[in-house]
Amino acid sequence: MSELTPLEAVGYRVLARKYRPKTFADLIGQDAMVTTLTNAFLTGRIAQAYMLTGVRGVGKTTTARLIARALNYSVSGVGEPRVDMPAMGDHCEAILESRHPDVIEMDAASRTGIDDIREIIEQVRYAPVTARYKVYIIDEVHMLSKQAFNALLKTLEEPPPHVKFVFATTEIRKVPVTVLSRCQRFDLRRLEAELLIAHLGKVAASEGVSAEPESLRLIARAAEGSVRDGLSLLDQVISFGGGTVTARSVSDMLGLSDREKVVDVFDAVMRGDAATAIRLVEDQHAHGGDAAALLTDLAELIHLVTRFKVVPDLGSDQALSEAEIRRGREFAEKLAMPALTRAWQMILKGLEEVETAPDPLMAAEMVLIRLAYAATLPAPADLVRRLLDGSATSGEASPLPPAPPQPAPEPPRPRNEEPAPAGTIAAPESIAITSFADIVATAVSRRDIRLKIDLERHARPIRIEPGVVELALEPGAPAGLPGALSQALEAWTGRRWMVLVASSGGAKPLAQQAHDRREGLLRVARQDPAVQQVMARFPDAEILEVKEAPAAVETGGETVEEAGPLAD
Repeated sequence: MSELTPLEAVGYRVLARKYRPKTFADLIGQDAMVTTLTNAFLTGRIAQAYMLTGVRGVGKTTTARLIARALNYSVSGVGEPRVDMPAMGDHCEAILESRHPDVIEMDAASRTGIDDIREIIEQVRYAPVTARYKVYIIDEVHMLSKQAFNALLKTLEEPPPHVKFVFATTEIRKVPVTVLSRCQRFDLRRLEAELLIAHLGKVAASEGVSAEPESLRLIARAAEGSVRDGLSLLDQVISFGGGTVTARSVSDMLGLSDREKVVDVFDAVMRGDAATAIRLVEDQHAHGGDAAALLTDLAELIHLVTRFKVVPDLGSDQALSEAEIRRGREFAEKLAMPALTRAWQMILKGLEEVETAPDPLMAAEMVLIRLAYAATLPAPADLVRRLLDGSATSGEASPLPPAPPQPAPEPPRPRNEEPAPAGTIAAPESIAITSFADIVATAVSRRDIRLKIDLERHARPIRIEPGVVELALEPGAPAGLPGALSQALEAWTGRRWMVLVASSGGAKPLAQQAHDRREGLLRVARQDPAVQQVMARFPDAEILEVKEAPAAVETGGETVEEAGPLAD
């Protein structure tokens, strides 16, 4: 029988294992952690335990093995712990292949009990067999039971000098704070799309595979920042495409919609053309597109257009195609923010329907039909403006709403008045207390929110004079409210204040006054003819808030502003 070749003897290694980092220099996207560890090892500030956290596939277990390798690095028995490892040392290969007797890897998902931790506690007393340190790597540490965590605390805080712990978890919030406080924590970040695309390109070139840039962009987007997911998808699509990676093969394999077609669908629905949108969706479905994936892509596109509207400089994002950048900017110029936010909410609601519907395609089509008809509706602000102008009609509005209104300019200040810096608090001698509202306003400026709330809810003001405040208290008022008010006034103004408490009388508390004022404005708004027209047009509408808008009034040749109610 002929001998096996090395490839046949070892078997095929998936790309995620074949290109696993062997040094800290190979780690991509984790510069902060590498810098911290490098400086710590150079200065001898090596912790007894490390906690590595992050989403799947960002290198937690790989980093744990690299830390174990760095701790035990030596060449021909000579060396010291170091992050910079120029060559394979005495223990490096065995540690990287998870077969070193002094580097014990434990999966907490399958060994969650206290007995497993007791075994570790018994073993830490013994010195390492061949290496410098005995290193315990516990993966998915959040799966340990409460009793197991408690049993580990003492050993974790004061381990023998020859023992180090390295923990890895995807659920850092499930790890007790008593454990976290005994570890140095490193948050491994998702890999940015630009770095992941470059890494996938290098791997494809090393494998002798021709890969289209758009295909790598699709893989990086589907990987969501996970290097392992990206390499696994690349591995799969290489097999799917017979050694060639194209955007079409990636889309077919993952059931993705054509990005250009998704943009066309969005354009159709935002123009109210439901028929074109349905035809495009059916064509995508016939070519293997998934209904839920299509709506997810639409949600991503709406998010992209909205970001272009508020942050125009997004062209540097390598995960975006040229078509997405160009047409995204075009949509951002044409569509108003209310239309985009409305579309976002409808798509999110539609995704829930698609996931639970017996026929996902049917549900997706109904979502797009609703979105197309909703796109032709005017924005609420436009409708109110039309009713006030008397130009409201029963016809449909333009599918592309106008640009959002610009924010109102700041009210003019006197020429000799400069704006106060943010967070500035007036000096005590500059504070004038002439009304109960002045007291509440000063409490707000001094950030005494508790006093402000208590005064608004429980105090009935009677009179305010220099150095004297008289008030009555509501039932249930805090017993120390008068004393707290007196102390606060003295601190604010630099003089003593007497707070008199009457048994009855006084105006309503400020909170009650504000409530009455709001109810009065609501009553006035409901009686307004323009508002009544809106309510008749939309029977299910509800008035949530009424703001007083300034109205111009001429007096003696000058124009002043007078407040009037405006319903939202």
